Amino acid sequence: MSHSAASRVQEFIGDPVSEAPIVAREKLEEIFADIQDDLRYDHELNGCLNCGICTATCPAAHYYDFSPREIVQLLWTENLEGIHDAMQEKIWACAQCYTCAARCPFGNSPGGLIMLMRETAIKHGMESAKNVLRPFSRVMLKLISTGNQLSPDMINPDHFADWGPNICKVDAPLKILRKAIPMPTLNTTATAWEVNLKTSVELYTIWEMTGVLDQLETIDENLFDVITDIMDEKREDWDDFLEDAEDDEDDEDDD
Repeated sequence: MSHSAASRVQEFIGDPVSEAPIVAREKLEEIFADIQDDLRYDHELNGCLNCGICTATCPAAHYYDFSPREIVQLLWTENLEGIHDAMQEKIWACAQCYTCAARCPFGNSPGGLIMLMRETAIKHGMESAKNVLRPFSRVMLKLISTGNQLSPDMINPDHFADWGPNICKVDAPLKILRKAIPMPTLNTTATAWEVNLKTSVELYTIWEMTGVLDQLETIDENLFDVITDIMDEKREDWDDFLEDAEDDEDDEDDD
């Protein structure tokens, strides 16, 4: 008696009662291929006993409709529709604490796999990625324009509602308070300290070479254009500084 070869891959999984628009299988396969082709994938996924230890120890699972075990099972069974569905909301509930990785008897890292899924969501310009990353646009703009991630005037209830009710305590005369801080902070809410021009150019170059700017263009094209314009000006200023320094050195040699 012959038996067909068993496979863990669920090729035809779907939700017949879902009202979500159907995503072409070619698109689903492309998304999964981008996740699977990452060098980290085989290190983060080694199998699954479906024991649930990862979910039992996951802080986010206690407060959100989120389960690390579900993510691992979707990837392990190559459930393309389920993977795509999870990338619309569930993967953004993970706090990246990696408690799951520390407890998994198979050595899986659900948190690491979720990171790959997030990066793929960004690459494909998914609306979920745009919604999650949109609040960070002001941070990126602040970082590249001043060299500082945050300034006190950015910490307010409107910008950080996810901090909970304690954010209301931040409402204070920031300019007066900053003058009392015993360190050179420029006494302003615009920046915390001056950042070297070279440092800004190097930071931008790192973003450029590592693909961060390509991802930013996918998520927020307007912010990408603004940051590009700022850095073009800074690069010109840096080139001018180097030319002036070279001219000064030549003058010293002539003397």
